Amino acid sequence: MRDHLTQMFQAGIAACHPKNALRGHLPAPGPARTILLAIGKAAAEMAAVAEAHYPDASGLAVVPHGTEARPRKVDLLHAGHPIPDLASVVAGNLLLALAHGAAADDLVLVLLSGGASAVACAPADGMSLTAKQTLIRTLLQSGAPIADINCVRRHLSAIKGGRLALAAAPARLVTLAISDVTGNPEDIGSGPTVADPTTSADARKILDRHRLDAPLSETPKSVPGEFRIVAGADDALRAVAAEAERLGYRPVLLGQCTGEARDVGRAHAQIALESPPGTALISGGELTVTVTGPGRGGPNTEYALAAGLALAGREDIAGLAADSDGLDGTSGAAGAFFGGTPLPGTAEALAANDSARVADLFLAGPTGTNVSDLRIILVGPRIEP
Repeated sequence: MRDHLTQMFQAGIAACHPKNALRGHLPAPGPARTILLAIGKAAAEMAAVAEAHYPDASGLAVVPHGTEARPRKVDLLHAGHPIPDLASVVAGNLLLALAHGAAADDLVLVLLSGGASAVACAPADGMSLTAKQTLIRTLLQSGAPIADINCVRRHLSAIKGGRLALAAAPARLVTLAISDVTGNPEDIGSGPTVADPTTSADARKILDRHRLDAPLSETPKSVPGEFRIVAGADDALRAVAAEAERLGYRPVLLGQCTGEARDVGRAHAQIALESPPGTALISGGELTVTVTGPGRGGPNTEYALAAGLALAGREDIAGLAADSDGLDGTSGAAGAFFGGTPLPGTAEALAANDSARVADLFLAGPTGTNVSDLRIILVGPRIEP
């Protein structure tokens, strides 16, 4: 079952990898220059695919520290994630400068993926990098939904919330995105090239709920350019389901889930306990963790521990919860396997938000893409393929 879980995860990743996702979507080159601006966890792989299509392209790819993939033509810059660092500010300013330097007959191609919010950071007037780091860290640890965090980010930035699109005018601007969120494009990388439907008043309400303050600014409500999502979480889930069926399981899609990781883990375990043999429960979406302890586990390892506790005694059930980018929080792993034998210390680790300390970690390494999380629970035995 562990091998099957790994194969299903890999099928989901392959469906959303830039070498497959970008095929057929790259626009014709402009009459003058082609400027590539790749931002996020999949930026290096996306830039490498685009370089082969535009022999004379130049530009910049910004990726999290530790990313090994390296484009050959565009410059590469590593920056902080999930908390921006000084390199993130340098990256944000370089991206804005390249966009400002584009002429009317240039093509500015933005290759956007999850993680862009942190690796490209340009704090608005009146806010220091240190203050922004503290605010974002507080929101991340509070269990706030990612949509709320991105709303605040857009109203604290000189590059997010459509401002990169304004900087690129009058050039032709095309954005191709691999989506790590469910729903609206403004949440992918906090929407640097799309209009923002939220207001500074919306962001203020979020800050007030968490007793925070920051100098907010209004975002543009109309920006130039074309925007296209080329792959997303639903594509990954469909690929996982197809692989599950090929391996002899009956896939049941639970959709894109939100909520506290441990609560969702227990809920999904209960569904598994009530499911017939041969079922593969498949879900995506980003879960949250409200950090109250000193640990460093991410939402997928916390989901795995909670689900494992709820499945105690059911050796015929096994699962995997992992982040599609290969890194779950700060644990160093993609996520964790779990099953009917809870690991020693599970309850204590959950209480301390230190799930990575005891979890059966799944080490995938950087995957080259990012479409939120993939979670699979198999109820055995399978139906023979």
